[in-house]
Amino acid sequence: MLVVRRVQESDLDPLFELIQKSEYGLTTLKISKDELESRIEKSLFAFSQKSSKPSGQPYVFVMEDLNSGKIVGTCSIYSKIGGFEPMYSYEIKESVHKSDDLDPPVENTMQVLHLREEHNGPTEIGSLFLSPEYWGNGHGRLLSLSRFLFMADFTERFEEEVVAEMRGAVDKDGKSPLWTALGSHFFQIGFPKAETLTSQSKKFIADLMPKHPIYIPLLPKDAREVIGQVHENTRPALSVLEKEGFEYRNLVDIFDGGPTVHCQMSEIGAIKRSIAGTIGAIEKEVVGGQQQLVSNAKLDFKVCLGDTNWDGARVAIDQVTALRLGLKVGDKVRAVDLRAKKEN
Repeated sequence: MLVVRRVQESDLDPLFELIQKSEYGLTTLKISKDELESRIEKSLFAFSQKSSKPSGQPYVFVMEDLNSGKIVGTCSIYSKIGGFEPMYSYEIKESVHKSDDLDPPVENTMQVLHLREEHNGPTEIGSLFLSPEYWGNGHGRLLSLSRFLFMADFTERFEEEVVAEMRGAVDKDGKSPLWTALGSHFFQIGFPKAETLTSQSKKFIADLMPKHPIYIPLLPKDAREVIGQVHENTRPALSVLEKEGFEYRNLVDIFDGGPTVHCQMSEIGAIKRSIAGTIGAIEKEVVGGQQQLVSNAKLDFKVCLGDTNWDGARVAIDQVTALRLGLKVGDKVRAVDLRAKKEN
């Protein structure tokens, strides 16, 4: 049985062991144990605040298999990106070059990479990783959507715009066609090293990244082909977000070219279709109900799949779900279908 919950201090060792399985391109997980400990401490402080405006706090979640007691997944919400260390990305724009002096006249439209530096940034969802043995059976969807139930109950902690930077095309050895063709010439280090450095400081990006536009047609074919494309193992995560309303708007990662997708928080599908209410009954077996993703709607956040039967703003839930989430009659909950009704 799987439960997604807020991170705890005791999760440090198993969570660090888990993220060692992550592949190149998952930048926010390529961190040291000390850095992970610091992130957990910041997350615990964020969860402990009764109210908080978005100012960069990380909210870290873990997925626990209650049968084994193992941490098998993780994801995070970063309340705001930018600020002292800005968010860097490439924006793809079109540049028109035209001459009427030739016969016949020539007009070319070319795509160009423009470096974008965002100081007053949006909320970012990221750091999603699921242990490979748990891939499939909707486990990744459960982990991804759990964050939106938390955001739905604590909207004041996040920006209205929400983004997700998706992992680009990087092979198992940490080689990125775009990095080889572009970034490596300016940074003179390998992609894995650059990836690690971004988790510590982004000042080196400001110091070394070219400020002038980069014409995409001048890049090698393999580099051009990966711009805006996701890693094969990231496609399911991107599909989940696209079905929840996230869209690609021509912003890509400056290192591996992976796409950034956007959605207004109020337009995220899982948030819009979620239902908030009060537990009216806890039953051994819910008759005539449905299976939903159910959260305890607390800062001590927990969420799992459970059986529900709604009657207006009151809901009956099964005993097992109530036990997993620490709920009793009269407590508030929020629930959402794991899949939108129009999905097959």
